[in-house]
Amino acid sequence: MSKQKLLFESGNELAAYAAKQINYHVMGYYPITPSTQIAEYLDLMKANGEHDISLIPAEGEHSAAGICYGASTGGGRVFNATSANGLLYALEQLPVQSGTRFPMVMNVACRTVSGPLSIKGDHSDIMYTLNTGWIILFASTPQVVYDFNICALKIAETVKLPVIVAFDGFFTSHQKRRCYVFEEDKTVQDFIGKYNAEYSALDLEQPVSIGSYMNEPDILNNKYQLHMAMEDARKVIPEVFSEFSKLSEREYQFTESYKTDDAEVILFLLGSSYHTAKMAVDILREQGKSVGVFTSNVLRPFPAKQLAQKCKNAKTIIVGDRQDSYGANGGNMTLEIKAMLQDAKLDTRVISRIYGLGGRDFYVEDAIEFLEAGLNSDSKSFDYKGIYPGDMSTPNTQYFNPITDEESSPGLTTCKWNDDKQNMEVSGGRINETTKMPKRLAPGHGACPGCGIPVNVNLLLRGIEGNVVLLFHTGCGMVVTTAYPKTSFKIPYVHNLFQNGAATLSGLVEMFHQRQKRGEYPKGEITFIMVSGDGGMDIGMGSAIGTALRNNHIILFEYDNGGYMNTGYQLSYSTPKGAKSSTSHVGEYQYGKSFFNKDMPQIMSATGIPYIATVAESNPADFIKKASKAKAYSQESGMSYLRALSACPLNWSDKPNLERKVIGAGVDCCYFPLYEIENGITNINYNPEDKNKKINVLEWLSMMGRTKHLKDKKYKYIVDEIQGEIDRRWERLKAQDSNPLL
Repeated sequence: MSKQKLLFESGNELAAYAAKQINYHVMGYYPITPSTQIAEYLDLMKANGEHDISLIPAEGEHSAAGICYGASTGGGRVFNATSANGLLYALEQLPVQSGTRFPMVMNVACRTVSGPLSIKGDHSDIMYTLNTGWIILFASTPQVVYDFNICALKIAETVKLPVIVAFDGFFTSHQKRRCYVFEEDKTVQDFIGKYNAEYSALDLEQPVSIGSYMNEPDILNNKYQLHMAMEDARKVIPEVFSEFSKLSEREYQFTESYKTDDAEVILFLLGSSYHTAKMAVDILREQGKSVGVFTSNVLRPFPAKQLAQKCKNAKTIIVGDRQDSYGANGGNMTLEIKAMLQDAKLDTRVISRIYGLGGRDFYVEDAIEFLEAGLNSDSKSFDYKGIYPGDMSTPNTQYFNPITDEESSPGLTTCKWNDDKQNMEVSGGRINETTKMPKRLAPGHGACPGCGIPVNVNLLLRGIEGNVVLLFHTGCGMVVTTAYPKTSFKIPYVHNLFQNGAATLSGLVEMFHQRQKRGEYPKGEITFIMVSGDGGMDIGMGSAIGTALRNNHIILFEYDNGGYMNTGYQLSYSTPKGAKSSTSHVGEYQYGKSFFNKDMPQIMSATGIPYIATVAESNPADFIKKASKAKAYSQESGMSYLRALSACPLNWSDKPNLERKVIGAGVDCCYFPLYEIENGITNINYNPEDKNKKINVLEWLSMMGRTKHLKDKKYKYIVDEIQGEIDRRWERLKAQDSNPLL
């Protein structure tokens, strides 16, 4: 046995620790709860010089999977981690990876698939991967997460298939346990051995074409070869487990069981629930009841023969599924177990129970209930555990009176087209008067003190009169306002995921016009607004640009808080260069984020939409007037895009009561200049140079804990680079302002 040391760590931490010891070449990733910590821990270790992995933050999980695939074709070792909708977003890339036979390892911290949105743990995501051609290991404890991550790469490279290491999100992923790890990284690297890819996209002496087009005969053979590789894995997995046990003295097999040899009733569970159920078995055994529990450490290739051996004496099997295959009277494991019994010619009753969805805890009492259902001959063959009927006698509660078109149209801020000037002109918009506008976003939301989201949304809506329908991307703004069964909105509201909000709202707009055209909906105007932030214009940029190119009649409002705040502040493409985040740590080998913030207004300008503007709460009158313009253009000409610099005191590490000053400094240093692009013509609305208020960027950076470290003289070269880029963008903007052709 090799030397090991004791740690007290979570599954996510141990996945990262194993990856560090392996020292992968590349990790492409995108933050999503609850798997994000894996990338965070790896970034922290990299800041301290503990590994050489190239960590590449993608703008979405689909691209992260593409980064991983591209890297794997280069003949090196590749790693990834994701969860839930992130896994589904990347799903089409998974068969590409396996079908071209490039090994890699991906951790999946299993989580509920939306919608409705839920970030808690169940198995509804991992079941989508069963047919992708990936080997799937399922770890039930943090220790197993560590061990399986080491075994997974050796298995992957032996059979030339990618491997998923799955485990329960928020249970195994976050709960800390006493675990043993190898003292020396070299022990892990020697166990895995060197990887020599048979072919590579970097082999210039023997060039190969990867992913060629295939017709019927060849595609059939390709899939057969993938099948044969999966069959080879049936032999390789136990061999690797056996070799690993000699190194660690921890033994693993395809399946595990507890007191099943003589059991008449046995319970099948995946993941951490298996260990809970063992305690239930002990309790019922003391009562003289013949029960047991079993699980599988491997989902693909599915160990049907080994599982059949575990339950050959049972009269009843209860399968607990942490997901449902809707309409099949059981989840995927129920279907797999039934198929296994049929192949083994075992006449065993199967009872299916759907449990633990959305992260609902599973207790010993629940396992006892499942086992006792198996002992009862009259138990339902299929049921959900923990559902409740609700109180149908209570009518739906309407928390707010709806805001009428008349109430929201007091005429305080209006906008009309000026033929002579060829632009929109705003009348009114005075701050004190617009306080009379009814608030569509009500008080009582759950945002942190000082959060800029409700401030910015309410300022936006103060400038938009008439009927409004909102769509929010996933993010802090959505989570803190719509916790079921209540809502903070007094107007219609829709939610969709980061990557598809703009397209979703454009579909709603088109339905509105079609129904009006057919006489199915009353005449009148509605302003449709999509609210995005928390990195939503990274993963959602493709959808936004597509909507802009179609010039759909919507307002896209982005609150730029400079990070993926809703998942714990990972870097986004809008994070300032040099800022520290949970995926851009500051250490001996890192100074924070390594690249400049994205200039989204200029990107949107290239689409040719009629109106683009930047706004800030430090300049509220300007904000309200631009909101009115955005409404007018969205009604008459097409799409409008507004971007607000939005405070996040929790992650900016500054004081909530000073946020307006911090926002103002961001404007005055020209990091976030206030301007508009109206029908292709750029106008700077606030020039701090003219008012003798321009400051250097370090003054602004020094106001926030996330960038305060840049005051240190050793980072002067970084500050100079940031200042240089800000100056370049500002001078370019002034040139655009002075020349209508730019």
